[in-house]
Amino acid sequence: MTVFEIDGRLLIVDCGVLFPEDHQPGVDLILPDFGYIADRVDDIEAIVLTHGHEDHIGAVPYLLRLRQDIPIIGSQLTLAFIEAKLKEHRINPVTLAVKEGQQEQLGKFGLEFVAVNHSIPDALAVFITTDGGTVLHTGDFKMDQLPLDGRITDLRGFAKFGERGVDLFMTDSTNAEAPGFTTSEVEITPVLDQMFSNAEGRVVVASFSSHVHRVQQVINAAHAHGRRVAFVGRSMVRNMTIAAELGYLNVPANILVDAKKADDMPPEKVVYMCTGSQGEPMAALSRIASLDHKLRVGPGDLVILASSLIPGNENAVYRVINGLMRLGATVVHQGSARVHVSGHASSGELLYCYNIVKPKNVMPVHGEVRHLLANGKLAMKTGVPEKNVMFAENGVAVDLRDGRARVVGAVETHNVYVDGSSVGEITDAELKDRRILSEEGFVSVFAVIDSSNGKVVSGPEVHARGIAEGDDVFDAVLPNIKQALEEAARTGSTDQRQLQQVMRRVLGRYVGNKLRRRPMIIPIVIES
Repeated sequence: MTVFEIDGRLLIVDCGVLFPEDHQPGVDLILPDFGYIADRVDDIEAIVLTHGHEDHIGAVPYLLRLRQDIPIIGSQLTLAFIEAKLKEHRINPVTLAVKEGQQEQLGKFGLEFVAVNHSIPDALAVFITTDGGTVLHTGDFKMDQLPLDGRITDLRGFAKFGERGVDLFMTDSTNAEAPGFTTSEVEITPVLDQMFSNAEGRVVVASFSSHVHRVQQVINAAHAHGRRVAFVGRSMVRNMTIAAELGYLNVPANILVDAKKADDMPPEKVVYMCTGSQGEPMAALSRIASLDHKLRVGPGDLVILASSLIPGNENAVYRVINGLMRLGATVVHQGSARVHVSGHASSGELLYCYNIVKPKNVMPVHGEVRHLLANGKLAMKTGVPEKNVMFAENGVAVDLRDGRARVVGAVETHNVYVDGSSVGEITDAELKDRRILSEEGFVSVFAVIDSSNGKVVSGPEVHARGIAEGDDVFDAVLPNIKQALEEAARTGSTDQRQLQQVMRRVLGRYVGNKLRRRPMIIPIVIES
C-alpha cells in the first residue's frame, strides 16, 4: 500500500494483506497500518488497484470500513475480484473500470494506465502526474514475450513516459536477485502435458485461487487427455467463475464438473484444481493431506504444487508434501519439475526497464529488504546516481519536488493483525505470549495468604500444561515458594501484585534450572 499526497489530497495505490508466518500463531491476515490516514479518509481521492492478487487488494474491505464510498479504480477483472470480496463484507463499492491507455484526472492527480504482464490477467501499471512531479508505479510485472493471453508488458508505453520524464520510478523488486529473464508461462505447458499423460489415477493441482493463467493451463491439459476438472475451495470456485464469465478463462464445453460428482468418476478421468499451495492449514490441500477432507488421495494419484514457495511458508508446505506422500501419492513441486514460473521481472528485465524509462529517481517497491537493495543496485548500474535511489521500508516518507526525491522522515507503523472477528486487537506482545504457550507450556501457581499475619494458609499449588513432566516435579519448590511469600510479607510486601511476582520469580528460577524451560507462569494470590 502506497499513499501519495499533494496539497492535502491523498491517492492510494494498492491495499493488500500479508499472510501470517509460523511465529504469528492464530493470526488470519496482516493489514497495513491505516493510522496515518484514519482521520483523513475524506481527503482520499481514490484507491488504484494494479491487479487482483490478495497482497494488493486484500485489505480494501478493512479500509472501506472507515469510509465506504472511496472510489476504487482498476481493470475489469481486478474490480470483479474485489467486488466479490466486498460483497462478503456487505459493502457496496463505488468503482471505475479502466483499461490500458486510459487517462483520468482525480483532483490534483492525473492518472494514465499501461498494460503489464503478470501471473494474473489484466494487470496495470500507473503513471501519476502532479504539480510536484511524475511517478511511474509498475505494480507487479514481468516481461513474458509469449504470455498465454497475448497481452505483453507495454514497453513502448514505458518509453513514452520516459520521454515525457519520469521523476520517480517505483518498480517491482520481488525477483531482482534472480539473474537473466523470467521463464515464459508457455514452458510449463509441455511439462503439465507430460505429467497428465503419465498419471494413472487422480490428478490434484494446487495453486493460488487467483492464478487464472495456471488454471487455464490445467484445463487445457485436462481437456487434451480426456479428463474433467473440478474446482475445490471456496475462493477457487468464486474466482474462476468470475474469470470464466468475463472471458479471461477459456473453458471448453462440459469439461467442468462439480467436486461432489467428481468423487464418483473413475480416478483417471478427473483433475481437482484446489487451493493450499502454501500449506495454509484451512485450505483444501492441507486438509486432504491430514485426512480432514472428503477428497482422498493414495497410491497412483498425482499431486502438483503449481506455485512458488513464499519465504516463511517452507515448513508448512513440506509438512503438507510429507503428509500427501505418506498417503502414497506422488507429489511434484517447483523444486522437482518446472510446474511454476515467477510472475515477477528478473534482473535482466529490470535493467531493460531502467534503460527505457531513464528515471531521475528510483524507489524499489515490493519484496523483502534484500530484494529492494538488489533492485536499487541494478538502477545504479544503469546510471541512476546512488543519492537518487530511495530505500524506503514501511512508514518511510519520500518527498518529490522539482524532479528530486529524498527521504524526509517516517510515520510510525505497526502490523495490524486480523484475528477472527477482531482487527488490531492482538499486539506483538500477545503474539509472544502465544508463542511461549505453544513452545514452552503453561504453569499456574496458587496460594492463599492470611492478610493479618502474612502466613500461607493454603497452597502453594502448582499445575502445568504442555510440559512433559507431571505436577509432582514441582513438589521440591513448594517449600521455597511458601518461605519466599512469608518472608516478603514480613518485610512489608503486602500488595497482591508484589506477592505474585515473588512466586513468579521463585518458580521461574526453579523451572529454568531444573527443566531448562521458560514456560508462561501465571501466579495467583488470594488474601483471606
